[in-house]
Amino acid sequence: MTDIALRPPPEPSPLALAVARALDGRSLVLIGMMGAGKSSIGRRLAARMGLPFVDADTEIEAAAGMSIPDIFEEHGEDYFRAGEARVITRLLADGPRVVATGGGAFMNPGTRDLIADRSLSVWLNAELDVLLRRIRRRSDRPLLQTADPEATLAKLIAERYPVYAEADLTIQSREVPHDVIVEEIVAALAARLGVTRPGEPADRTVDQQAGPRCGSQSGPEAEKGPLS
Repeated sequence: MTDIALRPPPEPSPLALAVARALDGRSLVLIGMMGAGKSSIGRRLAARMGLPFVDADTEIEAAAGMSIPDIFEEHGEDYFRAGEARVITRLLADGPRVVATGGGAFMNPGTRDLIADRSLSVWLNAELDVLLRRIRRRSDRPLLQTADPEATLAKLIAERYPVYAEADLTIQSREVPHDVIVEEIVAALAARLGVTRPGEPADRTVDQQAGPRCGSQSGPEAEKGPLS
């Protein structure tokens, strides 16, 4: 992304606030690969909508009292995934809020069903080259600690993208300012929820194709201790 992480968050907008009200207690769950921008975009989306933001990975680390790489190293992926499912269940018990999830969370059928029941899901879909540029800036990706990270990432994309496609909305994540993506998400949500821009006739909903790569599709605080 071309946005600067320390840039002040956007102010709530009338349309975004109307979308938040239309959620009727449901949360927004951002899904996608590592490097898709779920956390950085999620924070700005939450600010725009006047909602709290929570990062599921941060909650997992707080509950476990260790970092995600350490959880993988000491306990393995199965242990991590079980704890991840419990944390997401807890986070979705109250809403609305914006929740950024880890790349593998939506692959769990039980978690996927829970997300479908209690929230609207938004897939931030990024191309392989975009993801590679972003994740090479960081060294805390346990699943990419391999001799060929590009091949590993391509394999994960092949496995995960058909499942990610079950999300309620799909937004293309690419190298534009975060707030461009935020506005596309708000517009797509408004179209799906039948929310009109303030001052427009009630029978005119916001065009969900707010940007050239914005689309929607239909698809079927933390305490240390155990991951929960």
